[in-house]
Amino acid sequence: MTQIFGFFGSILGYILWAAWYIVRNFGVAIIIFTILIKLVLFPFSVKQQKTMAKNARMQKKQLEIREKYANNRQKQQEEMQKLYERENMSMTGGCLTSIIPMLIMLGIIYSVAYPLTNTLHINADTVNKLSAYVNTIPGYTPLGNSFYAEIDLLRVFPNIANTDFITGLFTPAQIQNIIDFGGSFNFFGFDLLTAPNSFGIFSIYILIPVLCFVMSVGSSIITMRINGTQQMQQGCMKIMIYVLPLFSAWIAYTVPAAVGFYWIMSYVIQLIQSLFLAKFYNPVTITAKSEAQHIALLEMQEAQVPRIYAPTSVNKGNNKNNKSNKNNKNKKK
Repeated sequence: MTQIFGFFGSILGYILWAAWYIVRNFGVAIIIFTILIKLVLFPFSVKQQKTMAKNARMQKKQLEIREKYANNRQKQQEEMQKLYERENMSMTGGCLTSIIPMLIMLGIIYSVAYPLTNTLHINADTVNKLSAYVNTIPGYTPLGNSFYAEIDLLRVFPNIANTDFITGLFTPAQIQNIIDFGGSFNFFGFDLLTAPNSFGIFSIYILIPVLCFVMSVGSSIITMRINGTQQMQQGCMKIMIYVLPLFSAWIAYTVPAAVGFYWIMSYVIQLIQSLFLAKFYNPVTITAKSEAQHIALLEMQEAQVPRIYAPTSVNKGNNKNNKSNKNNKNKKK
């Protein structure tokens, strides 16, 4: 799986590199990069939003089925299946549109976490030799865990760029690219190559893990509320809304700030996208469109039904009966 994510990360790294090459600032490049990726994934997001809106519309019916067949799991599943068939929905229809964006998002993490191999596209063996050399330097203490080691290598690289080992390992162009890239991680006074825990909880860097938590929880709650799905989240699902962001915040506190900064930008852009999609694909709009389509379908079916006319012989018989009735009335008079 790591190779698959690394493959996606390497491809997406070209986009991140192109964005950085234009603006020459990693923070701004991350914003551009995230927006571009969201645009690529927009069709999947529209599909997911429609599915969420339809699920919200069916929420009341689903709750009624669960309550009615609370003690009969099999019957509950059968009635749910019938409900999805009546609503022309699939119980697994949204899986593909969720899996593909997930693979791409994991690829994005790999492109951000491995800037040397996936963004600058330096040979992995060369990067491994660099890492082994840096770990032999007296007094060197890596930041965070090994997954983000390449970001940390950017931090120390300018101090060892003129050593014989580095000049023998990299070409002059590669050395300059690494120095320029690593020197662009300053964003509004934040050194994105430094881990927030290096400064303690009372430094301004604590804003990065705090914003990671706040934006993650806030975007989840707002998205569920505007889609009307907050009631569908029960038990463990509600707990996970807070537990996973706490875990992410802890990671953002212990690894280079570039990782937390990317997560914050991703949450912000995701929230903006959700608000935009909810305006056009909310449950009320989806219901109105569904009812309009249902009415149009009924009208089309009605128009296709052939008209049935009474036969002429029947009409003539009716005319004769009418005349005989009139004659009988006249005789009585």
